[in-house]
Amino acid sequence: MRGKVTLQEIAEAAGVSKFAVSRALAGKPGVSEDTRAAIVELAGRLGYFRQEHKRIAPEQAVWKGTVAVLFPNIRSQNRESKYWGPVFEGIAEQLNDKGLDVLTLTEPSSDDLFSLLNPAAIRGIITVGSISTGILLNIRRLGIPFVMVDHRDAAVRADTLFTDNWACMEEMLHTLIAKGYSRMQFVGNISDAWSFHERWAAYRSTLERNGIDVQQDERLFTPEPADLAACLASIAAQGLPELFVCVNDHTAHLVIDTLDGLGVRVPADCGVTGFDHTHEQHPIAATVKMDKELLGRRSVDQLLWRMMNPASLHEKTAIDAELVVREQFLSTVGRAKVVK
Repeated sequence: MRGKVTLQEIAEAAGVSKFAVSRALAGKPGVSEDTRAAIVELAGRLGYFRQEHKRIAPEQAVWKGTVAVLFPNIRSQNRESKYWGPVFEGIAEQLNDKGLDVLTLTEPSSDDLFSLLNPAAIRGIITVGSISTGILLNIRRLGIPFVMVDHRDAAVRADTLFTDNWACMEEMLHTLIAKGYSRMQFVGNISDAWSFHERWAAYRSTLERNGIDVQQDERLFTPEPADLAACLASIAAQGLPELFVCVNDHTAHLVIDTLDGLGVRVPADCGVTGFDHTHEQHPIAATVKMDKELLGRRSVDQLLWRMMNPASLHEKTAIDAELVVREQFLSTVGRAKVVK
């Protein structure tokens, strides 16, 4: 078994003194920033940090190079969206503050992500949204440090960052249940994103723990615009719920507009809630206001930490958000009616 990597071994490999290595790894003055960065990188390659289980702070390194930000090949998940745009801005600003360049990529159709790039030139990768398992495995094989924002994959272990979907959905429902609401339907494609599934799981768990029977109409799990009107018309004909709890504000927007086309008044006949605070012009009764730029900035912090601590166990970071309840859109409980 190989023994411990010593400071002297690092010094000989780097061509510097043992004193310089000690100062560099301790984050102390006495060596140039370029020398410090070279020593830290070399020590990592030799396995010094792994054996010491040493947690090195990103502030102790000087950052140079390029970080790739990878978006999925999905129309709604891009820099122009009301949700993902601010997340990207947070990523770009934090990378700029750290002196790193940004390369924005869209998930290719094949798994050969870096066929046209030099992987050695990429210091790290931040994936934003739902990236395919094949691409994630390709990144893992290349050995490039990476962090996933708002996504996880059972086949790929990595650091992940999310809004605290469970706690925020739980808080929203407890607030609404306390106001007397109990007849609800969840709306959203829970297979579209890990966060969507987590919000549904929190919804179901919270109702059950409050003694409320979850009578979910599963047609509402895949609310394509073309199918949503027929589904909601069918539900309305049998008796509207008091609330449609939507997976995000975009879905809430679609539900409200569709109900309006069916002659259902929101919020007079039933309420609609969202999640992510991206639509303010609709009568959404409650939503969750996320700090999307913070989510982006913290993903950069996690990536830099991972680059310095490659042997540490992976982490899931959940960032809290603010519940927004719009009292003027909460109608009197029990006024839901059958729409002919």
